Amino acid sequence: MFDSIIEFIRSAITEEIIKDPVWATIALVGQVVFGGRFVLQWIVSEYKKKSHVPTSFWFVSLAGSLILLSYSIHIKNPIFMMGFSLNTLIYIRNIHLIYIHARKDAVTAVERNGG
Repeated sequence: MFDSIIEFIRSAITEEIIKDPVWATIALVGQVVFGGRFVLQWIVSEYKKKSHVPTSFWFVSLAGSLILLSYSIHIKNPIFMMGFSLNTLIYIRNIHLIYIHARKDAVTAVERNGG
């Protein structure tokens, strides 16, 4: 049974790469970027010795999601299109919230008190 699973995965990968190597490469890069965001978050958390989601997590998430959204549009898969479209909106919103919060923190006490 294990051999048949391995053979199925190997043939599926081989067929996808042979059929459309450019888009297969794009999909692989997108998946590596998208998955790499968790490695990034893990490394930063280990460095800080506490669970932490760095701002770069959201930018890497957005990049991976956009690449995979492009691939899902190319293969005309509506399920993946909906998923990566929603992900993309969530990541953009998180980046926007970080930007707004950073701008509020950058306001000086004099500006805050109207002076």
